[in-house]
Amino acid sequence: MVHQYQLNGYNIVLDTCSGGIHVVDNVAYDVIALFEDHSPDAIVKELLKKYAARDDVTEAELRQCIADVQSLKDGGRLFTPDTFADLAGTFKERSGDVVKALCLHVAHTCNLNCAYCFASQGKYHGPENGRGERALMDFETGKRALDFLIEHSGSRTNLEVDFFGGEPLMNWQVVKDLVAYARTREEPCHKRFRFTLTTNGMLVDDDVIDFANREMDNVVMSLDGRREIHDRLRVDYAGKGSYDRIVPKFQRFAAARGERGYYIRGTFTHANPDFTKDLFHMADDLGFTQLSMEPVVCAPGDPAELTAEDLETVKEQYELLAEDMLRRERAGKPITFYHYMLDLEGGPCVYKRISGCGSGTEYMAVTPWGDLYPCHQFVGEEAYKLGDIWNGVTNTALRGKFRACNAYARPACKDCWARLYCSGGCAANAYHASGSIRGVYEAGCQLFRKRMECAIMMKAAEALAPAAGGER
Repeated sequence: MVHQYQLNGYNIVLDTCSGGIHVVDNVAYDVIALFEDHSPDAIVKELLKKYAARDDVTEAELRQCIADVQSLKDGGRLFTPDTFADLAGTFKERSGDVVKALCLHVAHTCNLNCAYCFASQGKYHGPENGRGERALMDFETGKRALDFLIEHSGSRTNLEVDFFGGEPLMNWQVVKDLVAYARTREEPCHKRFRFTLTTNGMLVDDDVIDFANREMDNVVMSLDGRREIHDRLRVDYAGKGSYDRIVPKFQRFAAARGERGYYIRGTFTHANPDFTKDLFHMADDLGFTQLSMEPVVCAPGDPAELTAEDLETVKEQYELLAEDMLRRERAGKPITFYHYMLDLEGGPCVYKRISGCGSGTEYMAVTPWGDLYPCHQFVGEEAYKLGDIWNGVTNTALRGKFRACNAYARPACKDCWARLYCSGGCAANAYHASGSIRGVYEAGCQLFRKRMECAIMMKAAEALAPAAGGER
């Protein structure tokens, strides 16, 4: 499958299955568009007519271009056949029941009352068996969760643990105690823990900053952007916005980390589809360089929901952001946007690109009571409970469904050029949008495709930078 698009003055041709990316001139772009469905004579006839006003487009040059395209095809760099379908289910089968990462819900409670919170302000949906109530994970449960991870990690050395909520700083001593316990298990078990902390910032203090900078490989700080945007939804239980209380803390936190190992993560909604204004505010006014901004995922009809018109605005914003980031890079003042981080040379292997994020198989979420779910977005959906940290995965049929979920398991992905970049997308978003983990979240798909187009364009621009000023 070949995907062609034009962005920021570049004609880009992506060969989906080989991963080949070609930046070509207008004539080659048109030849490639016609190549599979037209004979060489028909291509020459059509393009001679199109470029009749140009003296430099001759029949001989067109036939040479056609020959060059045929050479790329013969070399497996263009129009490459899809040979991955038979491999799609094998990666997760080969990994067996190995678990490599846990999301520890150390606090099912929060000191903010954000209207769009998918976690229901930390309560996580229904009240079955008391599981919809506020709660804090105790040390013994957390300790057992870490032991569960070690016991089920097989030969893997590097293990990942996210401290999540609710707001995990509301159970900060347990977080610290669990990190300390994990460190005692590393050497005897031949493991290495990597920790991530996600926080709304309300309880950040010097102790949090100092400890996190010693022990956390990554810190995710929640900020939606401009004061008026952030305070519109991210409020406390008295309805007061949190911007002025958290921004100075986040600035100290980021500075203390040496501008590494953190993300300022925001959510944009119907209120701000022009989200680059918020990103640029965070970069230019607040000094943050590691940024992420996610589209809201909410129930249909929710006031925060992105409309069809909003989606078109967001796509334009992604293009604007990519062009601005290239300008900043040329000026020696780069910023990082999480969704534009793309490694075209040493990125995920083909098995990983086919099989997806590993939710429900090698990655799971743990509730304060020790229940296991496929990921944090399924917590509270009782039908998606996998088991618990004492008895392990008992709902093996459900785990089997997640093991079989990949880029080739979703019918709607069949003709999508981006499927080897998204690996079939987020199972939780698919479930909440369509009722099935094999469905798709169409709005999310549209935005993902645009992000990939922008990220690939940026890589092309960076690769061609030394030849700036020449014809492309």
